[in-house]
Amino acid sequence: EQIKEFVRSQSCKGIILSGGPSSVTEPNSPRAPQIVFELGVPVFGICYGMQTMATQLGGTVASAESLGKAREFGYAEVRARGHTDLFKDIEDHRTAEGHGILKVWMSHGDSVTELPPQFKLMASTPSCPIAGMANEERHFYGLQFHPEVTHTLKGKEILNRFVHDICQCRSDWVMGDYIQEAVSTIKEQVGSDEVILGLSGGVDSSVAAALIHRAIGNQLLRLNEAKLVMDMFARNLGVKVIHVDAANEFLGKLKGVTDPEQKRKIIGKEFVEVFQKESAKIKNAKWLAQGTIYPDVIESAGKGKKGAHTIKSHHNVGGLPEDMHLKLLEPLRELFKDEVRTLGIALGLPKEMVDRHPFPGPGLGVRILGEVKPEFADLLRHADSIFIEELRNTIDPNSHKTWYELTSQAFAVFLPVKSVGVMGDGRTYEYVVALRAVQTQDFMTAHWAHLPHELLGKVSNRIINEVRG
Repeated sequence: EQIKEFVRSQSCKGIILSGGPSSVTEPNSPRAPQIVFELGVPVFGICYGMQTMATQLGGTVASAESLGKAREFGYAEVRARGHTDLFKDIEDHRTAEGHGILKVWMSHGDSVTELPPQFKLMASTPSCPIAGMANEERHFYGLQFHPEVTHTLKGKEILNRFVHDICQCRSDWVMGDYIQEAVSTIKEQVGSDEVILGLSGGVDSSVAAALIHRAIGNQLLRLNEAKLVMDMFARNLGVKVIHVDAANEFLGKLKGVTDPEQKRKIIGKEFVEVFQKESAKIKNAKWLAQGTIYPDVIESAGKGKKGAHTIKSHHNVGGLPEDMHLKLLEPLRELFKDEVRTLGIALGLPKEMVDRHPFPGPGLGVRILGEVKPEFADLLRHADSIFIEELRNTIDPNSHKTWYELTSQAFAVFLPVKSVGVMGDGRTYEYVVALRAVQTQDFMTAHWAHLPHELLGKVSNRIINEVRG
């Protein structure tokens, strides 16, 4: 009844059932509230959403193991079957026989093996005979692949078709509306209290700072930020700046710790302890503001997300202690990374700041495998600096953009292993760093960047010669 009332109160025009890590073949796995299928609005099930739709409406689902098949992860080519409103005129190419083909991203273990009554086959692959199903009369659709990820080339068109054409929704939301609503909410929440904002120097926390500053002006206080960003905010926004060096405290708490989840939680707890200690020196400081965005919440399997699996705890979500006396202010919590960047531009932040590669809140602590030591951090910091510098200095002749612009995130990773080499006719026995570079739009899924061999060779040569250890 609560869901029914919510849908009606929101003037809901359609429902999307998302994917998830559970299996409908297991007992107590999540199910869509039955009322969803009785509201008379279009329903679109994606991956697990399709499987629970099929199960609840009279179809059958089986696991890959029970079918004697391997689970399917990665690219696939889907053949459109029949004619449906969802797929009309949407295809990547046609076969010689005239069949429409879509290049998509699969990520599933279970499969629908029998269609529910009144449903027809909409798509298939050789390994997944029922990759899509449709009940056109009720406007119910299910896809086994993921249209929401950029790897599915026509995914955005499929979602647009469902939202705009089938559900008859209008795209009348703009970022200016969000700014207006967020500023109003922040003012109402904070009142005359002071706010402490922890900035990593990354995009999310910088945009959060600009948004909160627009709402409350000089009530915003800043902690532990890189000099470039500190100077920019202090000079351009008139924000009060406090710098706290807590390196020894963090390194001390991380001594001997190797598990990445444990490191994230320790860092999160230490962050709050530093903030609470500093807030005691500031009159009326009652709020801790963070640049938490929606992918942080998803990957941390945030509270109230029954059935969600933790990918990794973010220090600002899963790592916060429950007994902190500061209240949380997270104005970006429902935005994805690309939306945060759009917001940053709308708030007037410099493009070079908005387009910076993401840097994790826990810093280099989660880019050092195993125990975090000061000497490891120094080596990694130097190697990472060389990698980023060369990405900025190398221009792709086709796009005329730097490889820093062409990659979404790039960084070095310290590996706690040593390897034997030869330099200057002498033996070396030094640590190893790995280089990672990816391209993504939503920062939920990513593909490795095809960096030129010449660039990788130059980076490798510089690191070997300039970083000793």
